[in-house]
Amino acid sequence: MKTKQLFVATLCVASVILGSCEKKSDDVTPNSNSPENTEKIAGILSGQFSIGENRKIQFSQGNLQYLGETKTWRFADHQYDYLGIANKNISEGYIDWIDLFGWGTGNNPSNASAASENYSVFTDWGVNKISNGGNEENLWRTLSRAEWQYLCFTRLNADKLFGLGRVNEINGVILLPDTWKLPSGVAFLAGTSVGMDKSENAYFDHNKDNHFYDNTYTTEEWSVMEKAGAVFLPAAGERDKKAVRYLNQNGYYWTSTPGSNDNYASEIYFDYYYFYTTNGIWRSSGHSVRLVHDVK
Repeated sequence: MKTKQLFVATLCVASVILGSCEKKSDDVTPNSNSPENTEKIAGILSGQFSIGENRKIQFSQGNLQYLGETKTWRFADHQYDYLGIANKNISEGYIDWIDLFGWGTGNNPSNASAASENYSVFTDWGVNKISNGGNEENLWRTLSRAEWQYLCFTRLNADKLFGLGRVNEINGVILLPDTWKLPSGVAFLAGTSVGMDKSENAYFDHNKDNHFYDNTYTTEEWSVMEKAGAVFLPAAGERDKKAVRYLNQNGYYWTSTPGSNDNYASEIYFDYYYFYTTNGIWRSSGHSVRLVHDVK
C-alpha cells in the first residue's frame, strides 16, 4: 500500500512540474494584432478598430456584392476586388454581380433610379444574409459618418494608422487596427509621414503628390498585412445612373447617415492625395459598401 501511495504522489509532483514548464495552446498570449475576443464568423477580418469610446468593430473581408438573378449577397473574395464596368448593367433582370449601390438600398439593391425620393428611407445592407459572411440576418451593418470620422481622425494614433497605397496594382486606402505591430518582411508609411496633412475630418496633400505609391504590395505581401489586421478599401469608382467612371482612381463608400438635405447622403471619399467625409452626395449615386461587425 505504501508503494502505491508513493507512486501516486510522485505522479502528482511530476504533473505540477510539467504544468509549470509547458504552456497549453489556449494559454498562449495572443500577439498585439490578434485580440483574444476576435470573433471567428465567416468573412470577418481580424483587426479591431475603435469607432467611439469603448466601441469597436471588425471589417468584412471585402466590398459587398449582389446577384439579382438569385437575390444573393456576398463579400468579395479579396479586399482589393471590385467589379467595375459591370455595374453599368444594373437592373432587376441583370443576371450577374454588381457592387455599386444607391444609398440605403439593402431592400432594393438593383435600384438605378435617378430620383432621390426613391432613396428616402435607409435600409442597411447588413440586414440581409451574406452568403459567405455567416449567412444570417443582421450580422453586419454600415458605419455612420460619425463612426468613420472617429476611426479615421479621432482614435488614438489615428494619423499613424492611415495611409494610401496599392495592392495587386489596385489603388486604395489602408487602415490599420488600434493595436498594430508591423509584420516582418513588409513596410508601411503613414500618410502624414509623407506629406499629407491631417485636419479635423480630412487628410490632404497641398502639393497633390500621388500617394497611392506610398505603399505598394504584391498579393503575397498584402496577405501578410491582412493577417496582422490591416484593411484595404479599393478605389472602385462610382456609378452615375448607368455610367461607371473613375475606376482605380477614386473611392466612394456610403455611410448610414443622411446628408445635408433629403437629396443627399454622407460618404467617405478619396483619391490620390485627398481623403475626407462629406454629407452632400446624391443618394442615387452608385457607390461601394464595406460592412462591419460590432465587437461584443
